[in-house]
Amino acid sequence: MPNIKPISDLRNYSEVLRNVAAGAPVFLTKNGRGKYAIVDMQDYEKTQATLRLINELVKGRKSGEQEGWLEPEDMRAHFRAKTDEV
Repeated sequence: MPNIKPISDLRNYSEVLRNVAAGAPVFLTKNGRGKYAIVDMQDYEKTQATLRLINELVKGRKSGEQEGWLEPEDMRAHFRAKTDEV
């Protein structure tokens, strides 16, 4: 169940922050509408990493559509060559 509090509860911000945990954000409302979310740093970093991954996957898909897709054997050969360089 989501933890929803009015923004006025931030007057006692220590109590609000005590309710924030990994996987359990606190949602703040202003005038009865959702306005802010306070998330645990671990959740924030995970979200940022997920967005970076999705952006890279989108770039890869666009590249494949524009420049052509590589066959699995071509990929294996590419990474074998990289491994041999090390």
